Amino acid sequence: MLEMFTNPRGVAVIGASPSPDKLGYAVLKNVFQYGYQGRVYPINPKASEILGLPAYPSVAEIPGPVDLAIILVPAKVVPSVLEECGQKGIKGAVIISAGFREVGREGRQLEQQLIEIAHRYEMRLIGPNVLGIIDTFSGLNASFASGMPRQGHIAFMSQSGALCTSILDMALGQGTGFSRFYSIGNKADINEIDLLKAWSADPETNVIVAYLEGIANGPEFMKVARDVTRRKPIVSIKSGSTSAGSRAVSSHTGTLAGSEAAYEAAFKQVGIVRAGSVQDLFDYAQAFARQPLPTSDAVAVVTNAGGPGIMASDAIERAGMRLASLTPELQQHMRANLPPAASVVNPIDVLGDAPAERYAMAIEAALQDANVGMLLVVLTPQTSTQIPETARALGELSQKYKKPCFAAFMGDLAIRPGAEILTQHSVPNYQVPERAVAAMRAMWRQHQWINTPEPKLEPLPVDKDAVRRVLDGLRAEGRVTAGDAEARDILLAYGIPLPKAVLATTPEEAVAAAESIGYPVVMKIASPDILHKTDIGGVKLNLNSANDVRDAFDLIVYRSRRYMPDATIWGCQVQQMVKGGREVIIGVNRDPQFGPLLMFGLGGVYVEAFKDVTFRVAPIDRREAREMLGEIRSYNLLRGVRGEKASDLEGIVDTLDRVSQLVTDFPEIVEMDINPLLVFPAGQGVLGLDMRLALEAK
Repeated sequence: MLEMFTNPRGVAVIGASPSPDKLGYAVLKNVFQYGYQGRVYPINPKASEILGLPAYPSVAEIPGPVDLAIILVPAKVVPSVLEECGQKGIKGAVIISAGFREVGREGRQLEQQLIEIAHRYEMRLIGPNVLGIIDTFSGLNASFASGMPRQGHIAFMSQSGALCTSILDMALGQGTGFSRFYSIGNKADINEIDLLKAWSADPETNVIVAYLEGIANGPEFMKVARDVTRRKPIVSIKSGSTSAGSRAVSSHTGTLAGSEAAYEAAFKQVGIVRAGSVQDLFDYAQAFARQPLPTSDAVAVVTNAGGPGIMASDAIERAGMRLASLTPELQQHMRANLPPAASVVNPIDVLGDAPAERYAMAIEAALQDANVGMLLVVLTPQTSTQIPETARALGELSQKYKKPCFAAFMGDLAIRPGAEILTQHSVPNYQVPERAVAAMRAMWRQHQWINTPEPKLEPLPVDKDAVRRVLDGLRAEGRVTAGDAEARDILLAYGIPLPKAVLATTPEEAVAAAESIGYPVVMKIASPDILHKTDIGGVKLNLNSANDVRDAFDLIVYRSRRYMPDATIWGCQVQQMVKGGREVIIGVNRDPQFGPLLMFGLGGVYVEAFKDVTFRVAPIDRREAREMLGEIRSYNLLRGVRGEKASDLEGIVDTLDRVSQLVTDFPEIVEMDINPLLVFPAGQGVLGLDMRLALEAK
């Protein structure tokens, strides 16, 4: 798959130039100067030879087979050039030229032409508007980057060409190696999903790294990524995901669910390691590319300085991992071989005057300990420190024992010789312990992910027909929001428990309803147009008599008509007054990239005040629902604290499961809140007290 980009038989550089100050010259020079063994054909109608290679006036006149075209001509000419490539039988093209979708309507039309031509000739495109592509194993540098990275086992993709140049320069400085390095630009054809599929089967790639600004197809991306991450880690940095880009919404869920929440949830659900910065991207990628995954989160630290050892210990605990408990045999061995002032507990302090031999003894002892899952070696450059020798000892021992080993050789100038030796031995090195621990945590999470069961979606017995009737009724009336009675019908059809309630159109009907339900009761304005009832005084609690109910009916209707004179008023909902329990919220906001985004958190008036919520992309199974409960800060309140009874957690899980199925079955639901969902003590269930629902506008 995509072999025409990996190792093409021949490459045509269309727009090649004999002028050293032109982009076409730089790209042509890059194509053949790093060891690419195939034929290279410069295309330029005004030149007979460029860089010692015969030049051709058009693609049609190339004498040999060509699998790949690199296109650098002006945007308006690209469609005709691509047509020639198709006629020649070329199956891959990298369109470096800019001036397409990114510049407006005319550019979008040009880009659409490229897509149509590519489909007609069964050709695959990268770009347009890209830096190019690099393949270190075939020696092909089809880009205008300055320099060629080392061979390595990191496959990198980026929507930003400018970021590519910066990352390449960092890679050259840090000795980071890549297998593939692709700038994908506008993604007219090949996108991140295509590359994930291709690189998941690439034997030269151990880890896939991505800088993404947007995703072409959220559900398909999640499906493919979930499959890939079971075999290879994916590390990604996602830009442009703050709440600044979110649309106006009416529900609590919609207010809190910006695109950042959607990406965070989606990446978590498919096992993508999220990087917060370009430095994190490098740190995590190097760890995955160079070291085996850990099978334990127990870390041993070997250091020649107490302070950095404490820093490493703190970072390990903050990361949710643990310091390994060293066996008595190991501690006894080190006491016999280390100076009396050394520390033989974890972290192991070999002291500031430690030569490489002392370091090596402690490192090997730690790696031999069955209680140790990972090793971090911290080194500070002191007068007697043997930096290259210590690095070599660590590298050799890491290859011997096959446990994940990391280095934090702190400093810069003095440790450079050691850092180079560590790179040669595939030991990732970080300037400070905290960065090393962050990379170790990423690897531990990957281990946990590949041992996480696949989601098990088990359809619940529900009444879809009843919900369809309600939604069709809303559409028939030209409405996109549901009233209380309609919302109740939807929830009941999906088995979500609700308190008793009756819609009353007059004060007398309200009294009859209250006496049927039993006092005390709650009354709420019944209107499809009034979503936030308490804001206008549309709710009355603890009504204990017929007079209370009559007065409340008149007052609620009066307030509603005063504050929202154009609203449709159906009357009042008379509802069973429920006491006790804790308030939580379950909601949905449909994300344009990924679909229904499910929210859970502390409910009632607290949801906006504390924003203690977590998200998942629906559908989810019960295991994922339980994970959501454990992610909110107020989870201990639900579990029960200081003698209080635990809440009915399984009741919440069941409701999340049912809401997930509801919004998956009916994609026209774009917003929904059950707020509050009242949760009673364990075994006593839940009740949905209020619901808002909005449909997609047509």
